[in-house]
Amino acid sequence: MAEPLIPATVIGSWSFPGWYEKFVGDVKDRPELYGPVDREEAVRDAIRLAIDDQVRSGLDRITDGEMQRVDFNLGFYEYLGGLEPLRKARHWGAPAHDQRDRYRCIAPLTAPEGLGTTTEYHRLREYTAGPVKIPIPGPFTLAGCIDGGAVYPDRAATTEALIPIVAAELKALDAAGVDFIQLDEPSFACHPDAPDYFLDVIARTVAGVKAYVSMHMCFGNYRARAVGHRTYRPLFPHIGRARVSQLALEFASREMAEIELLAELPETMDVAVGLVDVKNTWIEPPGLVAERLRAVLKHVAPERVSITPDCGFSQTARHLAVAKARSLAEGAAIVRRELGRS
Repeated sequence: MAEPLIPATVIGSWSFPGWYEKFVGDVKDRPELYGPVDREEAVRDAIRLAIDDQVRSGLDRITDGEMQRVDFNLGFYEYLGGLEPLRKARHWGAPAHDQRDRYRCIAPLTAPEGLGTTTEYHRLREYTAGPVKIPIPGPFTLAGCIDGGAVYPDRAATTEALIPIVAAELKALDAAGVDFIQLDEPSFACHPDAPDYFLDVIARTVAGVKAYVSMHMCFGNYRARAVGHRTYRPLFPHIGRARVSQLALEFASREMAEIELLAELPETMDVAVGLVDVKNTWIEPPGLVAERLRAVLKHVAPERVSITPDCGFSQTARHLAVAKARSLAEGAAIVRRELGRS
């Protein structure tokens, strides 16, 4: 199925249904309560609900909602050998990034069974034949929750160890038939002071990948909190040299600030523009999404544009995610009609 002009899609994650969130917590706290068949059934039911929510909302390219993961990139650490968990820095009080799970290297990092994304893709394909994408965290972002211990002296060294692991996963997705991969590197936007280093990391990570690669760079969304200075200006014009087909950037939560930067990107690079705010419980009307999209089209041709939420919906209540996704799809439809491309 071909995508329309200015497709509406998600970044990756979808809101967990309430029952599934409880199930995931139960499995973590009391794993003896569920057998492998119970777990498989619950995961598949959650995937089908995520697909149904996205399709009914009118989105043009969907994911499995990351129902097969736990809390974005945290689930990936279960696949990595050479790690031990650390105590959380803080358990109580207002939610923030210092409450994330963290790990220490006790041996060189390995991923003998990969990172699990090809299994995710095959499960997703059992329930939909439509356009899909598979998100996967990049090596620099994965390194953010790892203390190198005595194995790696700093984050850069940890990143170097993760590059071949993520690169191998991208090639496995390629071989499985995935045509759209999203590399999640929000940490790049929050650490913009070494652009040539970042571009080299990306180039080596995606080398040889034939699929369309989008790179998502937000400013963090753990427990609906940002974690960096929310400006893309330091990334420009360097980011236009990234070896990816698309950049996925957040603008709604920043009231469309810096949208003019898109004009500095090369015409060969597409953009996925965040037009609804996942941190806000207010539902953007379709007319406002259309207004924001018109502002985007002043700087980028419509053939290069997709629209998304600012980030994943995992930290957004499910009924709000459905409503915001519907506004995205309806806002895109308004502008397509105006362009005579409905």
